Amino acid sequence: MPRVQTPTLSTTPGVPLQRRLVEAGLLACAAGLVIHRTWVELPAGRFGESLALALLWLGLAWVLRRVRAMRMADAMAIVGLLALVAMAGPLPVLATVLLAAGAMAIGSLFVCDAALAFVVGAGVVAGVVGWLLPLPVHRAWLYAPLLLALVFARRRVLADMARTSLAEWHASVHASPRVAAAGMLALGLASAGAWLPTMQYDDLAYHLGLPWQLLRNGRYALDTSMQAWALAPWAGDVLQGIAQVLARAEARGPLDTAWLLASAALVARIAGRLGAPVEFRWMAVALLATLPPVTALLGGMQTELPAMAAMLALLALATRDEPRGLLAVGVLAGFLGGLKAMHPLAAIGLVAIAVARTARGRGVVTPLLAVALALGIAASSYATAWRICGNPVLPLFNDVFLSRCFAPTAFNDARWQALPGLPLPWSMTFLTGRHLEAFDGGLGMLLIALAGAAFAALFDRRTRWPAVAGLLAVVLPMTVIAYARYVVPGIVVMLPVVVATLVRLYTRRTALVMLAALCVLDLAYQANANWMLHTGAIKRAVGALGRDAPLFDRYVPERSLIDAIRRRWPDARVLDLGDASHAELAGNGLTTTWYAPVLHADALAADQDATGAVWARLLQAREVDFVLLRAKDATPARRAGLARAGAHRAMTAGPVECWRLARDASE
Repeated sequence: MPRVQTPTLSTTPGVPLQRRLVEAGLLACAAGLVIHRTWVELPAGRFGESLALALLWLGLAWVLRRVRAMRMADAMAIVGLLALVAMAGPLPVLATVLLAAGAMAIGSLFVCDAALAFVVGAGVVAGVVGWLLPLPVHRAWLYAPLLLALVFARRRVLADMARTSLAEWHASVHASPRVAAAGMLALGLASAGAWLPTMQYDDLAYHLGLPWQLLRNGRYALDTSMQAWALAPWAGDVLQGIAQVLARAEARGPLDTAWLLASAALVARIAGRLGAPVEFRWMAVALLATLPPVTALLGGMQTELPAMAAMLALLALATRDEPRGLLAVGVLAGFLGGLKAMHPLAAIGLVAIAVARTARGRGVVTPLLAVALALGIAASSYATAWRICGNPVLPLFNDVFLSRCFAPTAFNDARWQALPGLPLPWSMTFLTGRHLEAFDGGLGMLLIALAGAAFAALFDRRTRWPAVAGLLAVVLPMTVIAYARYVVPGIVVMLPVVVATLVRLYTRRTALVMLAALCVLDLAYQANANWMLHTGAIKRAVGALGRDAPLFDRYVPERSLIDAIRRRWPDARVLDLGDASHAELAGNGLTTTWYAPVLHADALAADQDATGAVWARLLQAREVDFVLLRAKDATPARRAGLARAGAHRAMTAGPVECWRLARDASE
């Protein structure tokens, strides 16, 4: 294996200016930490826990290396796989492997790279299944044979991909074993976010609904009466639903890990094509893994995680030739649209440079087919929302579409507004809590620290257009809403670009020190990315040895009560009068929050009657069997209504009471 050569510094006259740009970004980051006293927000205890987990990981990998005589990076990968199986369960992991293999089988029809094939194939699967959601066909006995048939049909191609990927892995680890071990350790620490059970608010109120309906009912009800977002873009939830149906249990953690691994492979691949030697490809992986929002995204079902992989896949297509690359671009563009309407806007530059690379000499038919693929894969949710409610982006822009399914107003979340006098990248970095459900510093420092390197990338022919596309992916979402999570895919897209730029401008040692320092800084603020990480949820998940119940009892006791109800009374209707933790009830959950406009209005009217008579009639009319109630939501009218309805307190979990109505006398 040839030795890794230290890159020769460029002799271009603009190099001093480019270095000043890079250093200005680093100095601005240091200044911001001081000016805003962001160092006060450093979660020292959680950082210590991350370091302890890193030592544990190193210790287990060292033992494995001694026993099996393998390289440290290999041992760390095995420890990570075993940890995921232990924390998430073997069936969810196997279900995800089957789904990923089937996706790669489809993706291999378009591209030759394994990570690319997974992302492209997943887009096709999500697009096709999205059109079939209302049909009662979503069963494991159908999914599993179809996926196995795809894998069998493409077995030789998949075997070739596996051999190539394994050879590339061995070569990259052999070329830089120490940095590879550091990159794998960072990746392992990030993957710990996938060990957490699903507990984030949007997941409990919305995202879990589709997977649980597919598992329980074999179809999706397309019902906006209890969830205004029920017809919103659903590609991410469709893939979660397939994995859940196959596993017969939630499989969010393993599928999120698959997105992380695909993104890491693509970041390394792109960095290499932009001129970064092997050790810096591993540093690009480490930058990705230590970016605080990445670990937070691994703990939930938000679309930015698959969108991150899809945008990297577009950039990868712009840096290599693939047999059907233009069709793959169409699939990825459609997949991004199927995930969220924001993502195609952010990816417009990436789509443009990918099309410019892949459309050469393709005539007319292939581009038209690519456009048809994009529309077909993206359109299922929009077409369904238009057909049922007359608004393709319900509940957005309903002041224009005037759908009967939602109030005729312009939906706007007033929490996320730009701060007067501060550039958005600056305030998102140092005042993150104003732009995300997080703590200051929770977006990481790269948006400012590497801003200079991003602009320096514009000076070099190889990185110029990837840098333009990446900058657009960061800036365009900011023009729509000052919400920090939407810029995360753009930040990730910029990582291989800035790494290649630092390699070009600095000596090997200087560039490695810069990147390593940024990795440590971001790792220190990792726990500020959301409330679960900030309160030590990963430590508690490790202590619970993969059991969800202790974490549910502590963080979301509603899930403990819902699980108990579902086991004993699987068809019971449950009204959550608190935080809308009803999505997993698969159509049997009710909420009085704004997500359910009609019931929300009925609840407001019932609260005006102190006797509780209106509440009692409402509970009877909605055929409610159980009511979940916290003290803050227990108004006198609601208490009186429960009493009139003959309800009794059946069980409690922490601060949450579960009341059973007398109308259901069966056991």
